[in-house]
Amino acid sequence: MSAITRELDKIWNQLRSQNPSRSSAVTAVSLSQLRGIGDLRVPLPFPVTVLAGPNGCGKSTVLFALACAYKVPGAKLRTFVPSTLFPNFHPKGDEHRETCDQLHETLMDFTYVDENQQLQMRWSRGKSGWHRSFFGRKSGTQPQRNVYLRTLANLSNPAEVRSVLQMAQKKFSTAVVDASNIAFAQRILTFRYSALRMITTAGGNRDLLFAERADSNFSHSLLDTAATCYSEFHMSAGERAILRLPMHISKMQGALVLIDEIEAGLHPQIQQLLMLELQRLALRNQLQIVVTTHSPAILETVPPEARVFLERTADGVVRREPYRDVVQKALYGQSLNTLSILCEDEEGEAFVRGVLDHLGPTIDLLQNDILVGRDTGKNDFPGHVETLGRFRKLRDFIFVLDGDGRDIGPKLDARAERLGQTLHWFALPGDGPPETWAWQCLQRWPANYAPFLGLQEAKLREQLSQQEQLFESATDKPSEISKNRLRSLAEFSSRTVPDVIREIAKHESEQQRGEAKDIVDRLHDIIQTWRSEG
Repeated sequence: MSAITRELDKIWNQLRSQNPSRSSAVTAVSLSQLRGIGDLRVPLPFPVTVLAGPNGCGKSTVLFALACAYKVPGAKLRTFVPSTLFPNFHPKGDEHRETCDQLHETLMDFTYVDENQQLQMRWSRGKSGWHRSFFGRKSGTQPQRNVYLRTLANLSNPAEVRSVLQMAQKKFSTAVVDASNIAFAQRILTFRYSALRMITTAGGNRDLLFAERADSNFSHSLLDTAATCYSEFHMSAGERAILRLPMHISKMQGALVLIDEIEAGLHPQIQQLLMLELQRLALRNQLQIVVTTHSPAILETVPPEARVFLERTADGVVRREPYRDVVQKALYGQSLNTLSILCEDEEGEAFVRGVLDHLGPTIDLLQNDILVGRDTGKNDFPGHVETLGRFRKLRDFIFVLDGDGRDIGPKLDARAERLGQTLHWFALPGDGPPETWAWQCLQRWPANYAPFLGLQEAKLREQLSQQEQLFESATDKPSEISKNRLRSLAEFSSRTVPDVIREIAKHESEQQRGEAKDIVDRLHDIIQTWRSEG
């Protein structure tokens, strides 16, 4: 299990323990005849809920309905009401009947815990507009609570809003952003800020964020000079979202936070880190958070009971029970909670796959539990350590070096240590590429490998001898001679080099011979530790 997953599991248990003692929460919402939803009930049993489903299944409708659940102190009279969040187009005159929204009798029912009491409220729309009722409760009033609603419209680049562009010609004030907001962003983003400032017009109706980066190598993209201060005009959508979100909600206590398409503009790993920080904030400030998403990375950051799957069928929108993992993966993508093994090249990958062919059945290892891949070579590995470390993913990676690259290992350890994380790596057998080791195995035990190559033992011995003589006078580097020698033998037997190496690695692992045994033991221990910490 990854470091992020372990932290999420811890925060889930804390939120579960806190949940019964919360004094205010909306525990369910039911919708009838609203935006194509015929009859739908959505329970909210966990403090942080994720609404998932394909486009047009009603996720945003449920989110906007929840924004109508409370009377919000300090908000404008018509901000969090159905007539504002679900407007209708009705021009005057009979000549435009065909261009009117068709209205139905609509119901929005809410179930609450408010001041430790069970309450219900209904918004209903009839011919005379929207009205509230309280299921016969005398002197009933709508519960009060702070609500924050963020839609995709809130993520527009400020350059698209002309009044923001005109701020430089108006009087404005400057304020330093709270340090806790900077800390929130820096736990998620991969770069560091030395300061954040907000400028606001005299009327307070427009504002603009300025960032000062602490990165020593940061360069302004337009002036190509060492400028570290820049406004939101030059931020990515993801950076703006991460910086502004805590400014809006970090001081809220006991509020309802609603975020539409929370993953917009964010890398999958950033999505997970953001959800981790939001759940920590929900625990500290007793927030209730509901988000919509299409992202598997977001889904996996909340426990199964907090995942609400919506689907539009021929009979309308329905809520599915939390899917089993296999269905969720089919609909939303492969799990990010995977142990990855990164090799230098195709031959190194073949060796690892051979070891796993032996090891998998002995430890009940499924094919999708581990992802094995290759890169352009060992020289890129230090950069990968840096990048993965910033995303807190080193715990989920194993770096595999060829035998002639084992001197890189201590350098990888040093980089990981600077990042305060643990790194797993090992080197393949021998002091050269895996082709050299495979050739030596063929020479030592030809009887073991002749059947796989489709040869008699005598014929394999003959071919090994011929290849040795053929390359005896070659002037290439020893590593290149090994590669060409094994390639020639593989072609003679109608095999590929990776196929040969994989078969040899599997057989040597089964026989528990030499350095292969050490690698089997090392990989076994890493996998079991990774699993047990889950």
